[in-house]
Amino acid sequence: MDKKVIKASGAPRAIGPYSQAIEAGGFVFVSGQIPLDPKTGTVVTADIKSQTELVLENAKAILAAAGCSLSSVVRATIYLKNMADFTAVNEVYGGYFPSDPPARATVEVSRLPKDVALALAFVAFRSPDSPGCCPRPFSRFCARSLACHCAPHTPPSRFLLGLTSAI
Repeated sequence: MDKKVIKASGAPRAIGPYSQAIEAGGFVFVSGQIPLDPKTGTVVTADIKSQTELVLENAKAILAAAGCSLSSVVRATIYLKNMADFTAVNEVYGGYFPSDPPARATVEVSRLPKDVALALAFVAFRSPDSPGCCPRPFSRFCARSLACHCAPHTPPSRFLLGLTSAI
């Protein structure tokens, strides 16, 4: 299975040896996002609601770079430094997922990078209805052009020859 590194100019750059997101097997795995200003890379220490909004906006930018949106998210993980922030974070989070929210876990942790109060990580599914997305992302044969993201691309004649020789 091939993987594709996702880089979003509208979100903070990674602060370590990791990617903002990886697309593989029809899924987009968004690394944990913390409240960093996407322009300056500095930590935003406003109230927890503002931090949550910033993290979700940064995640939206990364998902958009992968051809997805928040409605594509199937799994979310929220890491909180203090579970007392749960209600405020949940209020903001709910506004970004007004219907059919993803599966989710929320955990309290002792410490997060740069001593921030929260981090969010997402897994999104890149729907076959997405522009340029192959309807069979796991297949060996892509019915669409080479512009499709699925791989490996096997021309129909070679695919059929492979089946014939295997019989």
